[in-house]
Amino acid sequence: MISSRARRPFFGDLRFLIGLVLVVVSIAGVWLLVSSSRQTTAVLQATHTVVPGQPVTSADFQVVEVGLGPLTGTYLAPQDLEPGAVATRTLAKGELVAAAGVGDEKDSRTTTIVVSSTAIPTGVDAGSVVELWQAPLLKDGRTRDEPRVLVGDAVVGRVAEADGMLSESRTDVEVVVDRSDVADVLAAITGDAVISIVPAGAGS
Repeated sequence: MISSRARRPFFGDLRFLIGLVLVVVSIAGVWLLVSSSRQTTAVLQATHTVVPGQPVTSADFQVVEVGLGPLTGTYLAPQDLEPGAVATRTLAKGELVAAAGVGDEKDSRTTTIVVSSTAIPTGVDAGSVVELWQAPLLKDGRTRDEPRVLVGDAVVGRVAEADGMLSESRTDVEVVVDRSDVADVLAAITGDAVISIVPAGAGS
């Protein structure tokens, strides 16, 4: 007896199974995406501007919950902040702290020096990247050489006072410089050079 029911082709069943698998994978991917976007991670956020080389503690940060997904490991969690840590770069107020933005004090290549400047442009404040220019005193002790760049990439740590654009009064400014520049800066200070602070790029 010959059956009247036609047998389903094998390739038809295979296409059906492949389609079903693709649907399941698509649904699973969407579910994982939505699920991960709802997950938050506790990370540190700077509550004020922190300059390179500055020691940091939990008092400098606040803990915020954010959804970072796969980027979670690139930001600093509260439990990752070690004693003796310092900022390795400028951390702006409100910035989420990247893990690379904080390091060990013994590895820091920067230090802070106080300079007195007669030229503090408006807007220069903690965290500003500036150039230090000097006008050295010539051998006659009365005239000065042409101004030239002393340090091309200093960071302002603190301005003692703000007397307005290009004030004639001398203002003490804490600047963060690379340790390799310390000798030149100290030589300019002890040599009675006039030191001016210029926003980075403005004097070039």
